Amino acid sequence: MVTNKSKVDDPQDLNFIPPSVEKEHVLSGESYAYYTPIPAAITPHDKSNPINPTTESTPCVLGVDEAGRGPVLGPMVYGAFYLPLDLHHSLLAEEHSFDDSKVLTPGVRANLMRLLNTPGENLFESCGYAIKLLSARDIGSGMMKPGTAVYNLNAQAMDATIEIIRGVVEERGVDVKEVYIDTIGNPATYQQKLERIFPSLKITVAKKADSLYPCVSAASVAAKVTRDVALEVLYEAVLAEQSLDTTPEGWGSGYPSDSKCTGWLRRNMDPVFGWGNECRFSWGTAKEMLELKGGARVDWPVDDDEDGNGMLSDFLLTSGPNKSTAGQSGMQEWFGQKQAEIL
Repeated sequence: MVTNKSKVDDPQDLNFIPPSVEKEHVLSGESYAYYTPIPAAITPHDKSNPINPTTESTPCVLGVDEAGRGPVLGPMVYGAFYLPLDLHHSLLAEEHSFDDSKVLTPGVRANLMRLLNTPGENLFESCGYAIKLLSARDIGSGMMKPGTAVYNLNAQAMDATIEIIRGVVEERGVDVKEVYIDTIGNPATYQQKLERIFPSLKITVAKKADSLYPCVSAASVAAKVTRDVALEVLYEAVLAEQSLDTTPEGWGSGYPSDSKCTGWLRRNMDPVFGWGNECRFSWGTAKEMLELKGGARVDWPVDDDEDGNGMLSDFLLTSGPNKSTAGQSGMQEWFGQKQAEIL
């Protein structure tokens, strides 16, 4: 009997770090997009001769799903997964048993992700994927903009979806014929918005699309594994900063409903700065802790100089023969650091 190796729950796969996790960006709190190379089984549009192409492009299907919409800790990750139309069900559903990432074990998800990134494996040779990672810092800063400038989570999610579809279809020339997407809000409204942006694509937006369409299931796996590994990278960095003598309890799943998560937030809250790039400050959980449970209120100095001269930024950033530089480098090193770092 032949075992389907993509269904094997191998603990070693949990240590696999996919190329979609770019540690430098994750640790610095930057959002970013990642695209795999176009797989060997897919011939893209001939951009050099769009009117009379010398080769025929491969008709493909593409699915989109996200992971990490609700947590207070870590990024939200959108995944787009594409492959030839004629392999959609046979490769993903029958051979590798992709399903909604939430019903797969962490080991199975990690194994599937490893196969997707291993040259010579049929998933690698036939399938490509794209990732848009929205950092906790950028999510929070967008949602906390004042007034009409606010950049809410639905708008950020929509823009992430558009970016990775456009990156695959327009920038890389993949001949996508059908697109399946797990919905944000009302499926019909969401679908109409995307159809206006991509009029040449046959788009289907549906609830529970990750359990209905194999390409969306695969996108959910790519997004989920990327988020989980990125969250682990952030946690390891926090542990390294703390240099603890005892084993910490951990921060759990990162969801506000997780007692480990809220417990970690309480124990590790700086009274002025709160937390680092791992936290979404726009979430009610974080706001409440900062405002009601011990956060220090800071009154920052206001510049009263009407002509704009003598600003603190000038002192920190300008130098020259007519500028006093005494103490300037010291102020630059101090400004914005946590109190514990300068004691």
